[in-house]
Order: sequence, then C-alpha cells, then structure tokens
Amino acid sequence: MLGSTEDAEGTRRALLAGTGLLGAVLLLGGRTMAQESAPAATEGGFADRIRDMRAGDYVWLPELAPDGPILLVVSIRAQRAIVYRNGIPIGVSTVSTGKAGHETPTGVFTILQKDVDHASNLYDSAPMPFMQRLTWDGIALHAGNLPGYPASHGCVRLPIAFARILYGVTRLGMTVLVSGEEAVPRIAPTPDFLDAGRRANAAPAPDDATEWVPAAAPTGPVSIVVSAADRRIIVLRNGVRIGTAPVEIAGAVTGLGVYALAGIEDGEFRWLDLGSGGGGGAGRAVSSSERARLRLPDLFQTSLRAILQPGVIAIVTPDSLAAASSGQELTVVDADEGAK
Repeated sequence: MLGSTEDAEGTRRALLAGTGLLGAVLLLGGRTMAQESAPAATEGGFADRIRDMRAGDYVWLPELAPDGPILLVVSIRAQRAIVYRNGIPIGVSTVSTGKAGHETPTGVFTILQKDVDHASNLYDSAPMPFMQRLTWDGIALHAGNLPGYPASHGCVRLPIAFARILYGVTRLGMTVLVSGEEAVPRIAPTPDFLDAGRRANAAPAPDDATEWVPAAAPTGPVSIVVSAADRRIIVLRNGVRIGTAPVEIAGAVTGLGVYALAGIEDGEFRWLDLGSGGGGGAGRAVSSSERARLRLPDLFQTSLRAILQPGVIAIVTPDSLAAASSGQELTVVDADEGAK
C-alpha cells in the first residue's frame, strides 16, 4: 500500500536492490507508510522511506509475489517486521516488542493458534486483536499500541491495520523468525518438531537413522532445519516433522543462517540468503559451491527435492536440537501448557 500510482516493478527493484529490504530494515531505525497518496518509489527513495518510518506505519505490496508460502522476520533491534512471500519481501511494519524485564524471546517459531478477538488471560483480559500465538506461555503477534520503542510484556505488537492484513495471509504452522542484535536466535520447536512420527515408547533413533513420513502432514508450508551440532536435517510441513536424516556439512557453522527457495529452473534450486545470521548477505543468491557444503543421503535428498516449492524456508543453526543437549538451552514449546 504505497498509493494507487505505485510502479510495482520499480518498487520490486527497490525492495531487492543492494542489501534488500531485510538488510535495509535491520540496519536502519524508523517509521512506515501505509498512508495514502505516497509518491512513486525510487530505489534510493524507497530505502529512505523505510528508514523514516514512524511508529504505526507499514508497507504492504502483495503484488510483488502474489502467491506462495510466507515467512515473517521480526527484528527486535530495528523494531520492524518483514514479510517474505516466495522468498521476496512484500511488506514491512513497525512493531513494539518486549520491554526490559519482559523481553521478547528470540528464536524460530511456528504459529500455533489464531484468534481474531483474543483477550489475555495474564493481563486483566487485555484485548489482543488478530492474535497469532508463538508460544503457549503467552508470546504472540497481535495488534496493539506502538509508542516507538519496546513496551510490551513480551508479545510483538503490530499496527491494527497491518495485524489485520497479516492475519489474513498467514496459516497455522507458518515460520516466524524473531532476531535480536546481540542474541543468536534459538530454535523454538513445536512439540511435533522433535517428537512427530515417533511411535509410542519407541527407542531413540540411532545417529544414522533416516525417516521420511510425508503422510504425517500431507499439506502445508514446508520448513527445513539443519543442526550442525547434531549433523542432522529435520523437515517440517505445517509445523509437523515429516522427515529427518544425517547430514554432512563441510566447514564450520558459526552462526544462524536463514535461506529462502526463490525458484526452480531446469532442475536447479535457486536459494537466497536472507541475511539473518549477521553476515550482511540479505538477498544474495547462494552459490553452487555453498550449496555443495551440505550433503544428504541420496534417497532422502530425492524425496525432499520432490516436495520443494519456491518459498520454502531453510534454517541452519550451530546449535543442537536435542532437548537434553549439553549445549545452549533451547526454548521448547510445552504441549501440555494451556493457552494464556
């Protein structure tokens, strides 16, 4: 929403130019503009307008990628939320995250629940319009007051108009990445993330075990998580684990990376680096030599390639995904906790 005279193709170039929308937003502080009668964007002008966003502003340009899976990235440092569809940024909004003592947790989450007219069970039935739950202990996306700085009790507040739009395009199981300047994002799996597909009382799978059960979640958005510590890949569909296998990784993985499958051409999979690992590579195409660093069992790779579509999100983390890991503690959603 930049005005009816907006040149969508020119704006698309502006969004994807240089470090891309994500890079621009993470590097800049500011204000948005879902306002009427906005002037036509230029590559420099659009970046300037992103930088100058005020609390409550947003940009929404769905025509840049009309279809495909969606990823939401929230930057605590920049107080921005960036929406990707098919690996292309289609929107950005100002947000208000958790204040001191109630910090919004960083991590990779899935949307667990949606409610248009939710009321908080923790804070005197405070209204939480267009609520989209990230954890069962009270962290969610929802419409709320945006004073221009972190002010919530841990939730991610959005402008009400943007919250309404976002609510209309997301679905349960969709990936949400919350990133902070200092904290390296932790994986925050749903209960199914670690346990789906396991039979009751089954023995733990050996290190070389491969599993592929696409029927566990026949439809929905696909996400991929690779743990360098575990040397293991996990494939989720609609938030449910449908596959896992050992993986070989050449070289060290020192930070979290997030990648989007931008296209498939003549059997070649074109991935974009979304830049959340801090390397400044937002929007950069991943080279064939970089892709070759990761090797999967042949049969598993064939099965995985068969379900990949543009918009799939892949996350590579140096951390272990095991709940009993001796590494840094992971935030794990508790299936037995009631909604707050």
